[in-house]
Amino acid sequence: MDPAGSGYSTGMDERRLRDDRPRVQRDPGGDEPGHVPPEQPRGRTGTEARTARSPLRLRLVLAVFGLVVCGLLSAFWLTGAGPGGARGPGIVLAVLAVVAVVDIVVVSRRLRTRARSRR
Repeated sequence: MDPAGSGYSTGMDERRLRDDRPRVQRDPGGDEPGHVPPEQPRGRTGTEARTARSPLRLRLVLAVFGLVVCGLLSAFWLTGAGPGGARGPGIVLAVLAVVAVVDIVVVSRRLRTRARSRR
């Protein structure tokens, strides 16, 4: 509390209390998600299946679908056929189409890498 007794705190008392508390040493990374204890093998954390993989083919199909839809709609909007003659939505859709192309490249590289590792 402040010296005048108005009931408002200046923050000095709380800071002093916090600084007087004993410091607790934490185990670095012990509570962090994905932390692997030293006795566990490095390859797996023990919570996922041995053959767990992400659905890359589904991601590839969705990226191709997004590319087609965004490409067609952005062409429609940028040619002036869109409602109101606004070009903003066409530009946004074109950017999303570029993101879909990048995703297709990344997924296809990962699929090729996975196919090589099976041989």
